[in-house]
Amino acid sequence: MNGKIVGGVILVAAAIAGLALYYLQVYGYYHEVDAPDEGVLLVSVNSNTSEPILTDNFRAIDADSSPIRYRACFETSLSLAMLTETYVVSDEITPRNAPGWFHCFDAKAIAAEIEEGTALTFLGQKNIYYGVDRIVAITSDGRGYVWHELNDCGDKSYDGTVVGEACPERPAD
Repeated sequence: MNGKIVGGVILVAAAIAGLALYYLQVYGYYHEVDAPDEGVLLVSVNSNTSEPILTDNFRAIDADSSPIRYRACFETSLSLAMLTETYVVSDEITPRNAPGWFHCFDAKAIAAEIEEGTALTFLGQKNIYYGVDRIVAITSDGRGYVWHELNDCGDKSYDGTVVGEACPERPAD
């Protein structure tokens, strides 16, 4: 009889731990973010600095637990032709998955549009956090998506490789 009680306690504890882990991973750390005061930024080809673009219907989520958990959606009236002439295009970028409850950001659909050429990716901000760039994808019909991506320095720093002179000094936490 004692074995059944101990086994039951273990199963209940495992179920509670599993549910808690699921909740924390999918919901717990995320919070909605207001639109930044400066709006959505893209790096200008001419000045090599981030400049705001026109946007509507901005929605975003972020988490303090990781610099790459940021996701955002918006709409813009700017054409892809004008954007490619004015802002730095970022090549070979695949969007990161967002939690299923953040419905406006579907990484598979965004990746398919990028692959088809109906969406382009731009550099939004370099080193928004150490080793992390903000990437902005905009579709031909004006839907926009934002996420964070590790840059070369971030890849090297976080996997333990020697960073080298090309990367800036990592700030103290």
